[in-house]
Amino acid sequence: MGASSPTEVDISTDEFCRVYDELPLWSAPFGALLLEHVPLPRGGEVLDVGAGTGFLSVELAQRCGAASRVVAVDPWSAALRRLRSRVEFHNLANVELIESPLEDAGLAANRFDLIVSNLGVNNFADPARAVAECFRVAKPHGAFALATNTQGHMQEFYEVYADVLKGVGTPAVLRALEEHIARRTTAGALVSLLETAGFEVQDTIERPFAMRFADGTALLNHHLVRLAFLPDWMAVSEDVDGVFESLERRLNEVALKRGELRLSVPMLYVKAEKRA
Repeated sequence: MGASSPTEVDISTDEFCRVYDELPLWSAPFGALLLEHVPLPRGGEVLDVGAGTGFLSVELAQRCGAASRVVAVDPWSAALRRLRSRVEFHNLANVELIESPLEDAGLAANRFDLIVSNLGVNNFADPARAVAECFRVAKPHGAFALATNTQGHMQEFYEVYADVLKGVGTPAVLRALEEHIARRTTAGALVSLLETAGFEVQDTIERPFAMRFADGTALLNHHLVRLAFLPDWMAVSEDVDGVFESLERRLNEVALKRGELRLSVPMLYVKAEKRA
């Protein structure tokens, strides 16, 4: 595989966040889908949950106009330092940064016209609690719009991985892979989560995009894959070296047969409204 282990990196450092903007190659399609459909409250209050380095915060602060106010919430210190530098560079006086988990941010109830989250729902420590807090801080008839990936993500990869594990793994390892895949949400589960919190779902849009690689070796050595996906993929296996040698070989065979390794990624946009 060339790189036999995931990238080890300290995401709390400024150095990481200086190069992090290369990684939203992954998150940008979701953000673009969200920005294509999200309401833009002129002069409104906007909350960006899990803002990270602030792609949505910066865009919405400009797209909603100077009379609006965007509050970016994230416990990730280094990312918010990066966002602060971007806010200063763009001279955006209408962006407020709060370094905190959403539930501990001390936000007033019934405050926000719009709440957004890009790829946040799969990363919430307690999704039900986070969504309940979004409901609390939304104004009556306020909107909650989010974009996320869903089950079916990189299905072509997981099919090959499952076949490899059937040959060299145990039933427990196969169950571990199934549990890993099932951690991602579905459209139905996300709608149910929002409705349980009290939101009324008004719109859902599903759209795929593809990540393409020359072969399996390129996939497994890609920086984003090694950082964001490979640790969980490796945690499934008991014999990491043997399994990933077989997996890389099988992925390369698939790429040779098909002319490339093409992985489909389903995207889901959901817009909901707080019931009055």
